Amino acid sequence: MAILLSLFLIFSMVTYSNAAVCVCKDGDDQALQKVIDYACGSGADCSQIEQNGPCFQPNTVKNHCDVAVNSFYQKKASTGATCDFNGAAVVSTSPPSNASSCLSSSGTEFYDE
Repeated sequence: MAILLSLFLIFSMVTYSNAAVCVCKDGDDQALQKVIDYACGSGADCSQIEQNGPCFQPNTVKNHCDVAVNSFYQKKASTGATCDFNGAAVVSTSPPSNASSCLSSSGTEFYDE
């Protein structure tokens, strides 16, 4: 039983470290806002980044862009969607150092510390 538990814990750590999230590249706010508008209009859960939403803070266009594109990517990747957004976003195996707790990959949430 202890061996199974150990294997489970090791597998969990490997899965966590290889989780893919979609994040926006640095850019001007106007360009990132267009990416947000596209992602939100195409199936992303953007209720999270509304003013009283759980992912509104930090209230920056970059953070909101990260949440929007990651939501879109996690929902649509299985149907062939990519994390590109005309070059404005990229897949990462680790969240940005100031990542919102709302960035997740297959249910794995990343928290600020």
